Amino acid sequence: MSSGFSPNEPSSKALNLDRIHHQHTPPFSLIWQRSRTLLSRLVRGSALTLICTLSPLAAVARDGRLAVVRSPENASQWAGITSRLQQAGVSYCTIELGDANPDAQLRSDIAVFFFPNIETMSGSQVILLQSWLSKGGGAIVSGPTGNLSQPEVRNQLRSLLGAYWGFPLTTPATLQPLRVKSQAWASQLGLSSTIKGGVMIPVGLDSQTAAVWQADGTPPAIVVTPQTTFLGWRWGVDRVSSSELDVAWLKAALSRYGNLSGGGSSAPSCLTSGGSTRELPTPPPAPPNITPQRPTPPQSPPQSRNTPPRPISQNPPQPPVALRPPNLNEQLIIEPEAEQPRSQPRGRRGTAISRAQTRQMQQELENLIGRLESALLLAAATEQENMSVSDAAERFQAADKATNPSPEPRATLVAREARTGLQTFLQLIDRGQYNQARQQWERVRDRVLASYPVDRPVNYPEIRAMWLDRGTIVRAKSEADLARIFDRLASAGINTIFFETVNASYSIYPSEIAPEQNPLVQGWDPLEAAVKLARDRGMELHAWVWIFAAANKRHNSVLGQPSNYPGPVLSRHPDWAMRDRAGNLFHPKTQKAFFDPANPEVQEYLLSLLEEIATRYDVDGIQLDYIRYPFGGTQVNHTYGYGTAARSQFRERTGVDPVSLTTNHPLWNQWAAFRIEQVDRFVAQASEKLRAEHPEIVLSAAVFPTPPTERLVSIQQGWETWIRNHQIDLLVPMTYALETEAFQDITAPLFTQRQRGSTLLLPGIRLLRLPPLIAVDQVQLLRDLPSGGYALFAFENLGLELQTILRRTQGKQPNPLPYRQPFQTANLRYQALQREWVFLLANRQLSIESDALQEWGKQADGLATALQNVSDAPNPRNVRLAKSALFAFERQFGAWMSQHAQTQPYQVQAWENRLQSLERLLLYGERIRERS
Repeated sequence: MSSGFSPNEPSSKALNLDRIHHQHTPPFSLIWQRSRTLLSRLVRGSALTLICTLSPLAAVARDGRLAVVRSPENASQWAGITSRLQQAGVSYCTIELGDANPDAQLRSDIAVFFFPNIETMSGSQVILLQSWLSKGGGAIVSGPTGNLSQPEVRNQLRSLLGAYWGFPLTTPATLQPLRVKSQAWASQLGLSSTIKGGVMIPVGLDSQTAAVWQADGTPPAIVVTPQTTFLGWRWGVDRVSSSELDVAWLKAALSRYGNLSGGGSSAPSCLTSGGSTRELPTPPPAPPNITPQRPTPPQSPPQSRNTPPRPISQNPPQPPVALRPPNLNEQLIIEPEAEQPRSQPRGRRGTAISRAQTRQMQQELENLIGRLESALLLAAATEQENMSVSDAAERFQAADKATNPSPEPRATLVAREARTGLQTFLQLIDRGQYNQARQQWERVRDRVLASYPVDRPVNYPEIRAMWLDRGTIVRAKSEADLARIFDRLASAGINTIFFETVNASYSIYPSEIAPEQNPLVQGWDPLEAAVKLARDRGMELHAWVWIFAAANKRHNSVLGQPSNYPGPVLSRHPDWAMRDRAGNLFHPKTQKAFFDPANPEVQEYLLSLLEEIATRYDVDGIQLDYIRYPFGGTQVNHTYGYGTAARSQFRERTGVDPVSLTTNHPLWNQWAAFRIEQVDRFVAQASEKLRAEHPEIVLSAAVFPTPPTERLVSIQQGWETWIRNHQIDLLVPMTYALETEAFQDITAPLFTQRQRGSTLLLPGIRLLRLPPLIAVDQVQLLRDLPSGGYALFAFENLGLELQTILRRTQGKQPNPLPYRQPFQTANLRYQALQREWVFLLANRQLSIESDALQEWGKQADGLATALQNVSDAPNPRNVRLAKSALFAFERQFGAWMSQHAQTQPYQVQAWENRLQSLERLLLYGERIRERS
């Protein structure tokens, strides 16, 4: 449903985070909803295909100086930085970060700016950099540059520099330059070594990868544009890299900009007048770290500063401020540098953290601590003995609290340490020690992530899906090769596989409907083998089918076809093609061509293809992908849908050719509705046909999670209608984000509408460049929301570390699938909730008014009986009684838990959300029971 590259191609290491080039990556504006600033789209960063061939700048001084920027953040590293500058023999001058502003009077011989390891920059400093680059100047940056800046500043920096620091590597990795004859500057000796660094994310049309890490996926380590060089490690720090490597790369980077050598001479200031270069005082020792640290904690990227929404509840108690839903219209204020007291010792205090930033950082940590407590409690309760809640409540009341105290659970100890660390962060903010506050914030976050229970089983019935991409299938040359992949999936506890079956009009199997099987798998039938392998391992296999995306230029290059080849179907039926207003077939950014959904022959062909898959193969489900139009932009009057059939049908309705319409025409809204109608009609027909002939087939759709107003205008995808009409079983929104707070911003709103209660939601998590513990954190967030489970994209990005975590925590658990046995799943999920309550009562960790305790226990046991009855005998009466008992319990739950919510608001909200998940399961079970 998106445009652009497919990560199952050889170019799969590529990213595009703006108008992302793959169906399974939504526009990156979702990740930064609050800043409303779109990043520049990313280009391919694969070590296989991206070689930098940029020439040195022509506009800068050939014999100029390097302007090295000092800041409170690199003050403690300054000795190492200047020592390396001297070793490099470069002529340089220094400028304090606070004096780097648009009014600064710079020396005329400056050729290149160097920002070593500066994580916080202001808006005025970015304006200076933008002005400098616009005049042809060069810039070199290193480390997580700008990552702690305000969101607007951070986004602008990413656009200017063409890249950003994505996340740290968990272990040292070898830096490997990409050497070619045309790139002499990056082919010098001494540029390869094993160091501590971070993964760089390219973000520009002219961003190119100059070096990669020899780690899983060979991610980018150095990214360059014609004017910038971004080094993916903290330059000048002995514990990170050697001086020899730092010097070698600085020389290599400077060689792009002309001759800056000057015997290592330095000037006291880069300013000619109107500024000073005050000596930065040595920062005081950090306060005692009251939270335990890992022996060698990696340098971690900051979390999103977005205000995180609390877990959703239909009838929530008044939440504390830290968990309030965000005001999406609230904007963070960039505090001008001039507003900071000039007498403030900058090395001690650093760039100020505003109240809004403080509140958001506090909320991020509190939500993270809440997720950790929830994960630890779920893991601990897995081993809890079965006991009714009322019995546990009686024991709780009868116990002598003064004797035989139970040892504190691990969740309580870890959370207490984290909250103490959070209070230290707030105290440092109050004292104006901003750099130390940032460091403390990162220490607490790292400690919390490292405390996740990744070595114990977690028994929670859910959909655990994985997309198995075409590239992986192609690389498996036989059923034996494919079996090894399925063994990995089974050991990781994956129970549902979305198997890429039709891609850009090529079928993965020998078809009688599709004109051509993928040439790279001819000679065997991967789909037939996959169905058998999944069945043997107790997993379900769903055929993942591209619907309206018909051709892909990147696929053409892989298959040796001409770039503009329209694919095996459109080449035979050119009148089936969709075009833009100018008549172009391929989307200029995504390089894909689409079918015209308004063409009856197209719809008949696609429906026949789905019917063939469902009839010939014992697949458990079918997933509709690219069930939309290409991305269009009404603001630039560049829209899609002008196929022969669409134009003819609309002309018959209105007497007007839609090509002549503009967005301000009275008929424009009717043209927009016409296109939405074509997609809706296909979904309705596919649902009706498959369910009539194959009622056991589960129908899902991979969709964009963007708000409906934006989505309907840009891609004509109205999945709310499909849910309202009960046409799909699983909605799989592509809620991809590199940070859990952003992931929550995208995901939580999807659970707020009651009309979606009869369709199970399965949010997607993209594994590409996602640290394993962040993936674990995002899975836990979904367990704390009314989710049916999760879907991981994609197998080719499943690293060994995450696979090991999944194997230890969820491997070989014989739980029912929510979409197959919704009543049994609801019963087991409630049993898991009961075990948590019993565990907390046994450990005296649940706060509840004594006069409410017995009533809560009685109602909890009554609900348990009702859910057990509907699980054993799902007849209409038992379903009705279970729903009635659940709704009554939900209505009173907030009042019962009001005292506990004062100290554990996240925990209570997560319980409410999990009760909502039972409601969704009952409604879904009721619907499929009626259907059968």
